[in-house]
Amino acid sequence: MAKIIAVTSGKGGTGKSTVCAGLGYTLAKQGHRTLLIELDFGLRCLDIMFGVENDIKSDLGDVLSGKKEVMDAVAKVPMAENLNLLCAPKTLSTVTAEQIVDICRSVKKSFEYIIIDTGAGINSHVFDIVEQANLILVISTPDPVCIRDASLMSDEFYNRGNKSQRLIINKISKKVIGEALVSNLDEIIDKVGVQLIGVIPDDFSMTVATGKGNPIPTDSAALKAFDAISKRLGGEFIPLTVKTS
Repeated sequence: MAKIIAVTSGKGGTGKSTVCAGLGYTLAKQGHRTLLIELDFGLRCLDIMFGVENDIKSDLGDVLSGKKEVMDAVAKVPMAENLNLLCAPKTLSTVTAEQIVDICRSVKKSFEYIIIDTGAGINSHVFDIVEQANLILVISTPDPVCIRDASLMSDEFYNRGNKSQRLIINKISKKVIGEALVSNLDEIIDKVGVQLIGVIPDDFSMTVATGKGNPIPTDSAALKAFDAISKRLGGEFIPLTVKTS
């Protein structure tokens, strides 16, 4: 049965969808049958990141309206054999936690991991959906606003009884650690109040790859970080190493 992982952030601009893409890609490359479900209605981007923008014939909107069965709307991602994508609709729409639960339940036996790319922001809609996950990944950057919003979001999860949370710190570089925004990573961890599972360096090569829909270069520092996080999700002990540029 699939492990359901919700990826969320307190505000836009944290790279939440990029994190979903990186984790989905590396989990699939490790041989795990993986499904990405995108909930950024009207703002979808994972199809572009994976180079399948012109191949998407159906999306989550078609499933919610009853036009398509879930697996009929799921697109395979050619760059990673085990990776599958259920895109958000291009137009604004609404979805309930119950609908997402039903969708996950209907495909659980077909995948090992289901990663839900939630909409950004602190609202009851996100909380209701994320509550259904086995694990919540809270994404923050070193930006003080992102850190505060991640802390507020995490506190609400804890208040609702969601204790299975881990923190991913994204967009790390020497320019922001120790010089400009925060003194060290521990400062971010302490302020958010969530156990760290990984740190993603700011990596221009990954930005270019996802922008063009190309495979992430094998020498990408971000790819190596995502690979390590994916293995930690599976229970492997992978030491945390942080390389910034």
